[in-house]
Amino acid sequence: MTTQQIPVVVLAGFLGAGKTTLLNHLLRGARGTRIGVMVNDFGDIGIDAMRIAGQVGSTVSLGNGCLCCAVDASELDEYLEVLTRPESRLDVIVIEASGLAEPQELVRMVLASENERIVYGGLVQVVDAAEFSATRERHPETDRHLPIADLVVVNKTDRVSAAELDAVHATVGALAGKAVVVDATHGRIDPELLFDRVVPEGEIEGQMSIEDILYGEEDGDGDPRAHTHTSYETVSLTAATPLHPRRLMAFLDARPEGLYRIKGFVDFGVADPDNRYAVHAVGRFLRFYPERWPEGEERLTQLVLIGSGVDAAGLRKELAECEQNGPQDAPDEHSMWGVLRYVQQTEEEPEAP
Repeated sequence: MTTQQIPVVVLAGFLGAGKTTLLNHLLRGARGTRIGVMVNDFGDIGIDAMRIAGQVGSTVSLGNGCLCCAVDASELDEYLEVLTRPESRLDVIVIEASGLAEPQELVRMVLASENERIVYGGLVQVVDAAEFSATRERHPETDRHLPIADLVVVNKTDRVSAAELDAVHATVGALAGKAVVVDATHGRIDPELLFDRVVPEGEIEGQMSIEDILYGEEDGDGDPRAHTHTSYETVSLTAATPLHPRRLMAFLDARPEGLYRIKGFVDFGVADPDNRYAVHAVGRFLRFYPERWPEGEERLTQLVLIGSGVDAAGLRKELAECEQNGPQDAPDEHSMWGVLRYVQQTEEEPEAP
C-alpha cells in the first residue's frame, strides 16, 4: 500500500558534531525496527560487522536487522533500489551526508527519486553546542545548511553553560527558521521523532530492552544527563466529524513551532466521500495519499502529531476548528485543490509548504 513507504532520513553535520554518535544511538535503540544505513565510510560506527564492510559498494546484513552499505552520491538511487526491496524488510533508511554530497543535494535527490517505495523522512542537522561559533568560522556553509533542515539537534549541551547554550539557540533559531530544534547530550534523541519504532513480538512497549541494559551507560562519563532522551510530545486526535479541507490546509501551512511530524488519516466527508486521506508530514514536507475507505470501517479522522515543546491543548483546539460545522459549512467543489497539490504526482513533485 502507498502508506507503507519507507521514510528516508538524511543525517548531516560537520566532523565532530556527534553525527556518528547519534546514528549509533539510533541503531542501538532500534529493537525491532529494521534500519538501513547508507554512508560512504563506516568509520567510527560502533559495530564490528560494519567496519569489516568498509569498502565502497559493499553491503552487510547485521543481526539486529540493520542492512548497511557504503556508497558515493552517484550510487544513491541504485542503493535505494537495493535497500527498498521487499526481502530487505526495512522500516527506515538513514543516509549520512558527510563525504557523500551537500545535504541539500541529497535531499533533492531523495525528493526527485522515482522509487515509489520511499518517502522523504526529513533532514536532521547536528551541531556541536561547544564548537558552534568555531564551526561557523571554519565552515561558513553552516549558514546555508541550517535553513533547509527539518530538525536541528544541538548536541553536547552538557559542555556549555546555560548562557552559552542560549546564545547557540538564538543563532540556530535565526538561521533555521521553522525547523524544530532539540537539545541532546551524547547524540541521544528519541528515535520516534524520526520514525515509528516497531515493537518486537512479546515485548511490552515502554519496557527496558536488552539494548537499554547493555548500552545505557555508554558514553555517559558519569553524567546522568547522558542517560535521558530529549523530551518530545505526542498528541493524538480522533474526530468523528469530517474536517474542512481549506481549514486543515491553513493549519498545515502554518504548522506551529516545535511540531515535527504528522501522520494518520483524514476524513474530508462530502468533499471526497469515497476516500480517506493518509497524511505524512515531516518538517516542511507534506504529502497526502488518497485510498478507498475499508469496507465497514467507521469514518473517523485519526491523527498523531509529534514534536518538542508543543502546546497539546492548543493543537487540539486548532484541529477542532477544522471540523465541518453542519450542512451550511459543506466544502465547495474547489475546496480539495489545496489538498490535491500534495498528492504524489507521476511526473512532477508538488512543492512542500
